[in-house]
Formats: sequence, structure tokens, C-alpha cells
Amino acid sequence: MRSVELFAGAGGLGLGVAQAGFNHAAVVEWDRWACDTLKDNKPWPVTQGDVRLMSYDGLGTIDLVSGGPPCQPFSLGGKHNAHLDRRDMFPEAIRAVRQLRPRAFVFENVKGLTRATFQNYLSYIRLQLAHPEVTARPDEPWIDHLGRLERHETSGSTSGLRYNVVLRLLNAANHGVPQRRERIFLVGFRLDLGVEWRFPDETHSAAALAWSLTHEDDYFDRHRIGRAERLLLREAAPRIKGDKPTALPWLTVRDAFLGLPDPELQPKAARGFPDHRFIPGARSYPGHTGSPLDAPAKTLKAGVHGVPGGENMLRRPDGSIRYFSVREAARLQTFPDDFLFHGSWTETMRQLGNAVPVRLAGIVARSVADQLHLSDERPGSLQPAGEAAPGRERGQRPPKQAH
Repeated sequence: MRSVELFAGAGGLGLGVAQAGFNHAAVVEWDRWACDTLKDNKPWPVTQGDVRLMSYDGLGTIDLVSGGPPCQPFSLGGKHNAHLDRRDMFPEAIRAVRQLRPRAFVFENVKGLTRATFQNYLSYIRLQLAHPEVTARPDEPWIDHLGRLERHETSGSTSGLRYNVVLRLLNAANHGVPQRRERIFLVGFRLDLGVEWRFPDETHSAAALAWSLTHEDDYFDRHRIGRAERLLLREAAPRIKGDKPTALPWLTVRDAFLGLPDPELQPKAARGFPDHRFIPGARSYPGHTGSPLDAPAKTLKAGVHGVPGGENMLRRPDGSIRYFSVREAARLQTFPDDFLFHGSWTETMRQLGNAVPVRLAGIVARSVADQLHLSDERPGSLQPAGEAAPGRERGQRPPKQAH
């Protein structure tokens, strides 16, 4: 199956999509350093440039469009301008869907998009993705366009290009990522496929981690934690009443760093790992205290809020702190150890802070891929990907409807 990856960044979502079996026909990213990172690691057809200038002519049949439109308009640390922010690239994501007519799409963004302030705009995004051919008229205010989309949605019309769209806020820690990172995912399937789909079930939980720390020895034995520290961790862990949770324990920072020497305390050994060196200068201040070793990391930041590095710090059991190395941050984002990053530490941490955890991306993308395969195998399926609907030549769009 073939895919197009937009706003690729350092490639977290793109890697997960590729692991799910999709082959990238195009990968688009404007940032020079991120493009260098992508080109150095994967033989993907990377286009460096403004996605607004991207032409999709000649790409052929595309099964999936994916990407993470820039999140600054919706970030909790940004100015919250949404559609008024020129960095809002959701219109370009919708244009790609309209022109490529993929069988499915996967877009992700920051938790801030779910704020009450953006409730109407999030509805606007979803309805545009559901009806990408119902475009805004010249100089039409977005709220008026939203009203037309609502009328079209409730009319029950199935004409033109249409997608069934679902969205959900996912916590990466609940899917086996050693980081508490909440991202909103918007997933859509083309209506003619007749797909029924839901987001994958969560597999890990905080309760299971607390149970393992208070009732079992596996975690302590795996990390060779001594008796004194073991007792302290058990005393600090929440008490879980009832039976053992059925989920797996949340993965912790200590789990993520298993096998990695501490770059501050073991600098010589750390040199054997790429992008793994001690960065001095970390300091704590209210609201930015670092991530404890025996819990999932706090959300990695792109390094633009607060002091340099912000929350991208480790807090050891003795209270000392230091910045995460690039390799450690990459492990928290579940990038493979052989994936190398271009740019300074600050630039690289920006790439990682903006990335989707590879594991989470792969879980969602594999679930989408499975449904597309089932759609291909379903008896009496309406049409294989890329095949024209009855009465229409391949590549020809249905006539525009009046709205």
C-alpha cells in the first residue's frame, strides 16, 4: 500500500506508518534539519519545501495520507490563534485528501486542540475532512463555511467524496510508550469502503505499574534495584485495591534507558551510543522539575517554553537533575537506536519534542492497514483502491454539488 506523509518532522509518524506496511510515495517537510534527519536514515522520497506549493500530480493511487499539521496554533504553550494563525496547516491536510482521494487518512495534533476554546474549530476540521469537496467560497468566513458543512452533513447526502471520520485523545503511556504524551488523532476511511473501525484498545496502565511496584519483584530485579531503594519505591507507590490489573504496567524512564550508561556519570561508556552525551546547565524551577526515573516521562517539549530544555530533564531518586541526551529522548519517543538526528542539541530536541512516538504511530497505522486489507478481501466490496466508481473514468472527480 502507498502513502503520502505530510509535515513529516523527524519522522515519528512516518516510521510508524512504514512499520505498518505502507510505502511512502512522497514525504514533505519544510525544515532543513528535519529533512537532513529523514534523508540520512531512510530512502524515502523527501521533498523539502512549503506544503502549500506541493503538487500531487503524478503520484498515482494513494491508500493513506498521514501527517501532523503544525501544532503551534493549538499548543497549550502557544498563542492559541487557531484559524487566524498563518501556521495552521490543516487546510493543506484537507487539500491533500481532496486531491489524492486516499482510502484512509491519519492526522494527529496536540491535546490543546481539544480545549473548549477550539471546540467549534475542531468540528470545522472534522467536517472538512468528512466532506473535502465542500470547499469554502471566496472570502467566506470559516464559521459560515462550518454552517454549510453542518447542513451538508445532516442532509444525509452521499454524493461526492466523503469520509467517515473519528477522533480520540490518546495517551501514549497507555499504549506502551515510556512517556505520558497525549495527542489527538483524527482517522478517516472513504465512505465507499464500508469500513467499521475503532481505535485500538489500551494495553498499559498506571494502576498496573503501581501494582507491580507494591506486589511484585520483576521490575526491581530487571533493573537490579537494591533493597533500600526498593523499599522507598514501594512506600511511595499508590496502593491498588482489589485484584491485579489485567493491563501491562506503564513503562518507565528507567525501562526506556535500560542498557544505556549515564552520560554524566559514565561518559566513556556513553560514547559507544550515537547522540548520547551529557548536556550541562539543567536547572529546576516551579513547574519544571524533570521526569522521575520510575514513572513514564513527562511530555517532551520542543524546547521553546521556559528555560532551554524545559521539562526535558531526568530527576534521579536523590533529587539531582540533568538534561536528557538526544539518545535518551529518542528512546522516550521509541525511535530505534540506529536512527540518527541532524542539528545541534537544541535543534534536535525540537525535532523530538514535536514528534509522534513511533510505537503509538505504528499501533494506529497497523490498525488502519488491517482494515484496508479486510476491505480488499471483503466479498462484494465496492471497489479496490484507485479503481473508478461506476460511470466515471479513473481520476475523474464526481460533479460538484450545489450547497
